[in-house]
Amino acid sequence: MKPGSHEAEWREDCAPRRVLELFSTKWTSMILHTLHKLHEGAARTGVLERSLPGISKKMLTQTLKEMERSGLVTRHVHATRPPAVEYRLTPLGNRFIEPVEMLYAWGRDNADALDALGERSTSRR
Repeated sequence: MKPGSHEAEWREDCAPRRVLELFSTKWTSMILHTLHKLHEGAARTGVLERSLPGISKKMLTQTLKEMERSGLVTRHVHATRPPAVEYRLTPLGNRFIEPVEMLYAWGRDNADALDALGERSTSRR
């Protein structure tokens, strides 16, 4: 494959694949959306859990750890008893808000197309 060739667009490390990998779970985009829309960019773990119906504590913790490793959120521990943990969007996390919100708006505007896909065994309505 020649550098700059059309084939380079399909490499395993190309930007579109990296974006899709980042959002390969529904929870990453939903956490970004929830932090942005409902909590002005920052929320404690329990607040996030209550804001995301259907997410388990384990999945929330796992997804937040991955998002922290990716640089989308930062974790802040407050020196209280018990310790309060808050997650905040980073500048990088904020850069992903626009495409997430565009995708969510498209979903709302095209619910009929999504309904035409039929039920998925893993989806809950």
